[in-house]
Amino acid sequence: MAEAHTSELTSDDAQIVRRIVAGDLAAFELLMRRHNRRLYRLARAALRNDAEAEDALQEAYLKAFKALAQFRGDAALATWLSHLVLNECLARMRREARRQNVMPISPDCLDEERMVFDMDPMHAHDDNAPEQQVSRAEIRALLERKLDTLPVGFRTVFVLRTVEEMSIEETAQVLGIPEATVRSRHFRARNLLREALAEEVDRLGPELFEFGGGCCDRIVAAVLARLRRT
Repeated sequence: MAEAHTSELTSDDAQIVRRIVAGDLAAFELLMRRHNRRLYRLARAALRNDAEAEDALQEAYLKAFKALAQFRGDAALATWLSHLVLNECLARMRREARRQNVMPISPDCLDEERMVFDMDPMHAHDDNAPEQQVSRAEIRALLERKLDTLPVGFRTVFVLRTVEEMSIEETAQVLGIPEATVRSRHFRARNLLREALAEEVDRLGPELFEFGGGCCDRIVAAVLARLRRT
């Protein structure tokens, strides 16, 4: 008798899987669009290269399409896809390590972009102003650069917990590590980022609140306009 198991698939995921297995490419497109952002961020966190992350994600999707017929639903579909992406990233990291003749990447190292942070720390009325958009883009770029300097185990945990807002339990399932490890790596990643950003602020201190040309033009024009009215 076959051993019984409890499926982790939602009814919606199960329906999509059935459609894909039947050859419905529209269903597979729907699956990719649903999971693209999170899986790309995960690949980008592991590989630290935009193009490599895209390639790895494409390869993982191709493998997923071929393997879905054997997918039993023992794990959530999102978790299963994440494992495929991480395995593809790990394989690429191992190939690169062999090419450079360095210590090979171990699975524990990958326990656990372009990384794009959809952070909205302030909801000021002028968030859409050009200056605000530029500033937020610069902050995102700085965070991405600093995140890239963290060990891969810390990067992937940080992305899943802070960027994707996954729970500790979900993150542990995706990465195949204990929940205690998720907690400690997330805590350490946040502290390392704080330290790195603090050093950046110290270095760039004299450049903060730089008096930009646009601001200068506005002030001069406003003063001249008021003077002409007197």
